Amino acid sequence: MTKNDRKSRSNADMPVLLQAEGVKKVYHDGERILEVLSGADILVRRGEFVSIVGQSGSGKSTLLHILGALDRASSGEITFEGQSFMKMSSSQLARLRAARIGFIYQFHHLLPEFTALENVYLPGMINRRPTNVIVDKAAASLTSVGLGNRLEHRPPKLSGGEQQRVALARAIMNDPLLVLADEPTGDLDQKTGREVLEYVLGQTVEMGRSLVVVTHDPQIAARADRQYRLEAGRLVPG
Repeated sequence: MTKNDRKSRSNADMPVLLQAEGVKKVYHDGERILEVLSGADILVRRGEFVSIVGQSGSGKSTLLHILGALDRASSGEITFEGQSFMKMSSSQLARLRAARIGFIYQFHHLLPEFTALENVYLPGMINRRPTNVIVDKAAASLTSVGLGNRLEHRPPKLSGGEQQRVALARAIMNDPLLVLADEPTGDLDQKTGREVLEYVLGQTVEMGRSLVVVTHDPQIAARADRQYRLEAGRLVPG
């Protein structure tokens, strides 16, 4: 699916899923203060592909963790389906994160002692869904990313591209509304990276999910419906 193919779904009439305004993140190290984010604003609509680029160390991963409720902002406002992160307790954020947000990382973070199937259905166990349901769903998720014949393979027996597709299947296991991807193709060769990106797009925006990708690849960033660059702790559109 190309950017133009999604234009009808990427307009101001689409409901806002995630919005951040004036997000700041400050770290304290003794008397030293490090401001990583200095007032970042971002808007993500339902079914939209948003990209974020920026130099290494600019705070992209920090921002992604805050948007995914893995970390708290020092100040600012973040809303998900109209609900304020700043007003939620840690347990409320954990429940929202488990049920509504999926994550894909550059280095997979798969458990090497578990099979592909087991790695994928773990999020379902965390949500306390029936075992037979989550096993079937995990198998279906792996099949949807072309790994139906790799269910019992452990990560060391899979290629880098296959491992990243397992990570994608895990990210969509609980049918999230939002998938956050941190350099999902950064550890792959160009050809494999493009293939993985197509799987990611196929299982997110083409299925009505929203996707936010942090990337160094300008070609990936250019395919997004909305693009941002992180500069001096702020997000610059375009």
